[in-house]
Amino acid sequence: MSSPLLILGSSSESRIKMLEKIGYKPDIIEHPEVDETPLKNELPQDTAVRLAIAKASKVHQKFPNDIVISADTVCSIGRMQLPKALTESDVRFCLKKLSGRRHKTYTGICGMRGDTVISKLGMTIIKFKPLSHDDIEEFVGDKKQWYGKAGGFTLMGLATAFITMISGDEESNVIGLPLYHARNIIKTLSNHKL
Repeated sequence: MSSPLLILGSSSESRIKMLEKIGYKPDIIEHPEVDETPLKNELPQDTAVRLAIAKASKVHQKFPNDIVISADTVCSIGRMQLPKALTESDVRFCLKKLSGRRHKTYTGICGMRGDTVISKLGMTIIKFKPLSHDDIEEFVGDKKQWYGKAGGFTLMGLATAFITMISGDEESNVIGLPLYHARNIIKTLSNHKL
């Protein structure tokens, strides 16, 4: 019997690079369209896991015998979930909320193969320095720094110069794929007998 394919249920360049960092190159990349609107009174960590499972489920329907990995990242201040920044006003809103404060970044990750479903949650606490108007405008001016990113930033760019503290799961969680969990899930599903 041939080895299962590795299917990444995300078109995120960051997630592709993160997988490659630990020696995995997805055989197929799928972008599952799911409604990412948080449910009423849903905690941020629950949103992250629910959406990771929903994305994996959608891709798993096409590739039931292969290894499907999906993830979703949510930034929150308390119970308030920050948007994935799609406009300049989104990123300004996020940066003003993050300025001088701690927030949590959650990434839910889900792996599926056959009847087996494994989901995990990564969590990182980050504190931003107080951001000046110039800091925010410099950041907004470079769309690749924030477009489509949870909370309006990524650790693969300028935002790292604004961070005064980071603790919890390591930075891959903030980038969008907690590698500790990803490797364990892939290894477990690789050895799973259908």
